[in-house]
Amino acid sequence: MTNILIIGASGTVGGTTRRYLLDNTDDQLTLMARNTKRLGNLNVERERAISGSVNDSEALKSALEGQDVVFAALSGDLKNMAQSLVAAMDKADVKRLLFITSMGIYNEIPASVEPSGNLASNPVLQTYRDAADVIEASDLNYTIIRPGWFDNGNDTDYQLTHKGEPFGGHDVSVISIADLVMKLAHDQNLGSRDSLGINRK
Repeated sequence: MTNILIIGASGTVGGTTRRYLLDNTDDQLTLMARNTKRLGNLNVERERAISGSVNDSEALKSALEGQDVVFAALSGDLKNMAQSLVAAMDKADVKRLLFITSMGIYNEIPASVEPSGNLASNPVLQTYRDAADVIEASDLNYTIIRPGWFDNGNDTDYQLTHKGEPFGGHDVSVISIADLVMKLAHDQNLGSRDSLGINRK
């Protein structure tokens, strides 16, 4: 059993990962969201909810207590969020961080896939790259996850690429991201201090 904090638990990726972990593990989940009502009914034996944002230091401190793994699926000012999260995790002595960014932040998408999705052509990705830079400069046992465009497919047929390797494909199912998060959360060495691209095979 692993204690996992999901930040952004009411979003598409966070919510899918929450359900996937409930269905496929015996993990204890702490769900952090700005609006906890959007979480619906909790599994009272395995879940607790905390209302707040990453920039709410007191809520984040409370959420981090007793955690083994933090999974963050956020949107907005990601650099600032990453800075707040890294600082709070250092204070709480929680080392394992799984953080969603985006494909293209390293200009790793080849012409055969979708070159316009690279940071060089899409400045919207800068906040994702800035967050990745913050996390990579930390002393955490992090894995940055760079998904392709995600869809609602039911498959977990995916491939991974490492930082410095060409990205493998355009899209990926959200459930594939959840499956990867589950594996990373249960293996401290898998993807350790690495940035993993994930796409459908």
